[in-house]
Amino acid sequence: MNDRNTGATAKTGASQARVTATYDIESAKGVTHAAAVLAGEQSTGTFLRLAGETDALRDRSAARIEAVEVTGRSDHPALPVREAGASYERGRVTISWPLGTFGTSLPVLMATIAGNLFELAELSAARLVDLTLPADFARAHPGPKFGAAGTRAAMGGHNGPLIGTIIKPSVGLSPAETAELVRSMAAAGIDFIKDDELQADGPDCPLADRVAQVMAVLNDHAERSGKRVLYAFNISGEIDEMRRNLDLLERHGAACAMVCLNAVGLPGLRVVRDHTAMPIHGHRAGWGLFSRSPQVGIDFPVMQKLWRLAGADHLHVNGLASKFTEADLSVARSARAVQAPACDGEAPAMTAMPVFSSGQTVWQLGPSRQVLGNDDFIFCAGGGLIGHPDRAGAGVTAMRQAAEAARDGITLEEKAKTAPELARAMAHFPKPEIDARVFAG
Repeated sequence: MNDRNTGATAKTGASQARVTATYDIESAKGVTHAAAVLAGEQSTGTFLRLAGETDALRDRSAARIEAVEVTGRSDHPALPVREAGASYERGRVTISWPLGTFGTSLPVLMATIAGNLFELAELSAARLVDLTLPADFARAHPGPKFGAAGTRAAMGGHNGPLIGTIIKPSVGLSPAETAELVRSMAAAGIDFIKDDELQADGPDCPLADRVAQVMAVLNDHAERSGKRVLYAFNISGEIDEMRRNLDLLERHGAACAMVCLNAVGLPGLRVVRDHTAMPIHGHRAGWGLFSRSPQVGIDFPVMQKLWRLAGADHLHVNGLASKFTEADLSVARSARAVQAPACDGEAPAMTAMPVFSSGQTVWQLGPSRQVLGNDDFIFCAGGGLIGHPDRAGAGVTAMRQAAEAARDGITLEEKAKTAPELARAMAHFPKPEIDARVFAG
């Protein structure tokens, strides 16, 4: 591999806008060498120097190494490797690319910052942990149409976090059974309901029938009560299919569409955003494939920037003390990232609504608010709401009481003295242990 052309360049001082990515890597050949290989593979280089790869071309188009930091060493590789080494150096490297090589295309950006590098033989670990985008991306992409303020407006106005739930069982209910469950949840005072990611347009519960029957219930509820419950229908599918599904939703007066982000991809998400005038609920189903191992993958704060640029209004971030493996510190970082600027410079923040879900109860609502410092989030609970000992209505009321306690800065125990539904929920659902470090900011 001595002929390997790195394609990396030293800093040239060029003023052209650049994209910068930071990786946590490991290599038997050393972090500095591995950084050069990574930069070459992901820009002008290949396994040997080509005649057409002139110094001028490399100076104009090659990725460059901005920083290298060695953080440790191990006597064994973090991931399987083809050739073993005596030891493996660990570190963080920052690479940048000139915008001229891929413009502001999100799919090509993704292929550049998260492409073949994960397969490089020189790397025994590779994880994309940070991404800085110039303001050009915000100017080129529309971002969320709604975000928190627009979502509240689509509901006819709403204060506090959105108390939500998920259709359970995830699959197996008919359109009529789904509509009946929705009727009971709407009557209970729920703000938001979503399809499960497993339920889209299967023959046992066709989307067209589900939309017609659910929206008949919700439109009637809105007319009688004055409250519009937001229902996120899962329209994930092929491009033309999703366009037809959006048209279907609009004909029935639906106000929210859900897509499985990893299934439809960035171009699919952008098509949905451009085709509809309703909030897009982004579900990250399959995210563990990219995030669970600390040795390979992508950090959520990186990927959520691209999803927001493509148009997602709501983004799932898991939940504190959830049923999944993700640590609380990671969940808190992800939730804050969704409300932070997506690009450098004076680009708009393009904030979206974090969605806390997965094993959530009244115990996690206040801490979720504390992590963000605001009410601009959706708090989804399935069993933690529907499973209230006094049924769903009491479950919604208990969640609302927990939100009031968080807003007023009092403990759940204090609030429960005058809130029997909350008291029952606290007695029924075990209090989880939440990592106190999430509140440090």
